[in-house]
Amino acid sequence: MPTSSAAGTARLDAESPLLEDIVHGSVDFKGRPVTHPGSGGWKSASFIIGVEVAERFAYYGISSNLISYLTGPLGQSTATAAENINAWSGTASLLPLLGAFVADSFLGRYLTIIIASGLYILGLGFLSLSATLYSFKSSDCQNAANNAACSPPEFQIIIFFLSLYLVALAQGGHKPCVQAFGADQFDEQDPKECKSKSSFFNWWYFSMCAGVLVGLFFLNYIQDNLSWGLGFGIPCIVMCLALILFLLGTTTYRFSMKSDERSPFARIGQVFLNAARNWRTTPAEISKEEEAQGILPYEGSQQFKFLNKALLASNGSKEDGKICSITEIEEAKAILRLVPIWITCLGYAIIFSQSSTLFTKQGVTMDRSITSSFQLPAASLQSFISLAIVVFIPIYDRILVPTARAITRKPSGITMLQRIGTGIFLSFLSMVIAALVETKRLKTAAEYGLVDMPKATVPMSVWWLLPQYLLFGISDVFTMVGLQEFFYDQVPSELKSIGLALYLSIFGIGSFLSSFLISVVEKATGGPARESWFSDNLNRAHIDYFYWLLAGISAAAFAAYSYFAKSYIYNRRNSL
Repeated sequence: MPTSSAAGTARLDAESPLLEDIVHGSVDFKGRPVTHPGSGGWKSASFIIGVEVAERFAYYGISSNLISYLTGPLGQSTATAAENINAWSGTASLLPLLGAFVADSFLGRYLTIIIASGLYILGLGFLSLSATLYSFKSSDCQNAANNAACSPPEFQIIIFFLSLYLVALAQGGHKPCVQAFGADQFDEQDPKECKSKSSFFNWWYFSMCAGVLVGLFFLNYIQDNLSWGLGFGIPCIVMCLALILFLLGTTTYRFSMKSDERSPFARIGQVFLNAARNWRTTPAEISKEEEAQGILPYEGSQQFKFLNKALLASNGSKEDGKICSITEIEEAKAILRLVPIWITCLGYAIIFSQSSTLFTKQGVTMDRSITSSFQLPAASLQSFISLAIVVFIPIYDRILVPTARAITRKPSGITMLQRIGTGIFLSFLSMVIAALVETKRLKTAAEYGLVDMPKATVPMSVWWLLPQYLLFGISDVFTMVGLQEFFYDQVPSELKSIGLALYLSIFGIGSFLSSFLISVVEKATGGPARESWFSDNLNRAHIDYFYWLLAGISAAAFAAYSYFAKSYIYNRRNSL
């Protein structure tokens, strides 16, 4: 028989693997420590990715064909509808900042996702109800002399837009938290899971676009040919199923443990406040304090040097809370470094807004016949963006990354900023192609005498639009996924939701800028005696000129981005 000491040693040996498998900084839904094989990883991420697929199916099922609903049943002009969509889309992309703040500071990501899903279901339900109760016969609008004759009751418009903005509010809580919660399921300290986490962002976007692809084909057909009420109601049902799916995975999830330190917002705010109070502090005083604290020069230490003034208290005291540590100062610098990248990506965001508005209106005027009895819904053309993403992401992840990794010796193949820049350049090319195709469409309309026949189909196949959609999708694989990973990776660990919200806010501001640009161009080019670039008669409009303007903006944004990306200092070496 073994001695008691031998038995004790055997017991410790048996327990030690379990101790090594514990995921530090994470607990389960009951607050107990979790282990690598028993929680998180792709098992948990699969539930969360499934929820995102459903949410994107619902969101794009509404947004992709919204311009057809606004210019059809709601009787709005093309320019007004585009402005309303951009304003709504912008709001939906900015609200994640609020949702992320609430999640990171108060409720946590899990609870925020549940509440946001409930609001989503409520908003979609009211949206479907408003379209069902106040439906208009298409023949009434077709026979009407102007849009005013097609205008629905004011009450319907109020309910519709309230429902629409309730969906935007729900998306604000849902979007940043779901992706951050999914990434939380991988342990950065475990080499295997760290590698999986890098692939997570690629496959997250792949799955998300698969949901968008199904939504665009399926829902757009129902909305155009069957019923708007049904077309808005199906996303509501899908979101109910998504909430159930999310709850089913609760026992497998890893939940980040809350730190006992001050709120990251308070810490970072204190850095800026102290630095502002000490604006008269000389470089010599800062150097003396750094030397006293044993702070050695490091990469990036000279960048935003003024924030190092926060090392000193304004009144000369060194009480807790009155001075900031070098770690807190580096957190503030990390946020500040993101600003130039954020600003220079706005050009890409403006272009991104066009796929669901002006691209769709172009498609409406063209020959969309697939068979003698079936026409491709114009909004379904956006599905080719998703199709390009679904096809290209496996190529990128399985072929391009390993090839680049062999050349550059970097785990990710190319840096996150190189990836983003590549996508920005491709978006510039897509606008050039879009401008050339629109010029061709206008010439075709003139050749066949259709300039003053806006309802007539221009004898030019809708497949001419395919290159701009496909290039748009490939640029998304580079820029969108790159931005998600970049803003998640480069913010302090307690601000991951805020990081993803900052990425989404790029597209919110971009939508507002697009709306503002359309409004300015509409007023500058229109008038009593001339048609604007956005005339309701697209055969007399000049969307091609607008596309050339956007191509110029994109080129300028790419040049500025390249300048700032070259000087960017990554927050962690493993980000390279």
